[in-house]
Amino acid sequence: MHSRLLTLRFWLAFLFLHSVCGLVSAGDWPRFRGPNGAGIANDKDVPVKWTEQNVLWKTPIPGIGHSSPIVCKGRIFLQSASEDGSERWLLCLDSGKGEILWKTGSPGQRAKKHQLNSFASSTPATDGERVYAAFWDGKAIHLGAYDFKGGKPIWEKDLGSFQSQHGFGHSPMLIDGKVILADDQDGSSLLLAFDARSGEKVWQTERTPYRSCYSTPLIHVKPDGDKELIVASTAGITGYNPADGKANWWYTWKFARMPLRTVGSPIIAGNLVIATSGDGSGDRDIIAVKIGDKGDVTAANLAWQNRKNYPLPYVPCLLSHGDYLFGVHDKGIASCHVARSGEEVWRQRLDSGFTASPVLVDSKVYAVSQNGSVYVFEASAEFKLLAQNRIGEAVSSTPAVADNCLFIRGEKHLFCIGKPAAKSARQGG
Repeated sequence: MHSRLLTLRFWLAFLFLHSVCGLVSAGDWPRFRGPNGAGIANDKDVPVKWTEQNVLWKTPIPGIGHSSPIVCKGRIFLQSASEDGSERWLLCLDSGKGEILWKTGSPGQRAKKHQLNSFASSTPATDGERVYAAFWDGKAIHLGAYDFKGGKPIWEKDLGSFQSQHGFGHSPMLIDGKVILADDQDGSSLLLAFDARSGEKVWQTERTPYRSCYSTPLIHVKPDGDKELIVASTAGITGYNPADGKANWWYTWKFARMPLRTVGSPIIAGNLVIATSGDGSGDRDIIAVKIGDKGDVTAANLAWQNRKNYPLPYVPCLLSHGDYLFGVHDKGIASCHVARSGEEVWRQRLDSGFTASPVLVDSKVYAVSQNGSVYVFEASAEFKLLAQNRIGEAVSSTPAVADNCLFIRGEKHLFCIGKPAAKSARQGG
């Protein structure tokens, strides 16, 4: 019986990976924060401490943007915008050599945004056949699909005007052949699903709007193998049926004072969905909610809540590993908490600040600060700093991990960090 259960779990996990990623291989990083948005890589041989020899290539990226790189089938995709704000771009690079293979663009204009935001903060997603990107032209949102090999536009949808004091930064994700975008803005909140091949709208679901939120949905696989879409915003956490957009269950977020903004994306830790929120004044609110079954679970499913400013983050996303949560606070504090209770295990000051989310590689946390310091520490109940590296320029974007390399988007360049022995193999030598 035990062996049957293990076999069933293996095949469910196998089918889940293939249905989530489509033609994407398990070692790729196909969306914001990698497979299912967890920020966790399967790689085992990424350098911990490095020198100039570990910088396998360094490519200038035109324009300005905070879009994170994604990696699929030897190609890297990211978004950028011209310095004058008149153009928005989707770029494709060769992951082995760092060469820009193609760039496709659309017009834009300058508009009001937060000083830490950019006109290209959305991260694309891919299924290995097409690349999906959301652009804000300064007035309206445009969601499009582009040919994987050459960047040719396949379809585009005008999603209408966008309103937020902080600007745009929403990232699409994929589930069961559908492109999902949480179009959450000031005064309006829609969860949208489009057919990945045709671009036709499959369904649209309204959520309670507050201030614009920026979290990207993720997928939960239920014990019977069915999948549900998990969405978090100021309104709370909801599990949706991805086929029709109907809510399976929902938790309404209750705040101590005013509703806060959800910027970081949610994560799953065991049977909990953990979501973070905050604002510029320093207020924070973190909730851990038991994954629901049916209907309103607000009264019964809150596992724990933390409203302290330190050390939990606002913009950077959390990581789940084993029994613990790991994160970096916006003001430069790394922390570890017990996932099931929220109890603080340790905190450690690292740097001046973070906007990039940390990633987990081989039980090690890689955290890139705004000034370009790359901290590597053990994902354990005791803080142990393994290395502090520097890339030499500011960083606002979450790194990607693929093929035992770390891809970091700096202010001016995209860096590929890996072991020198892998360089000739990656370049086909």
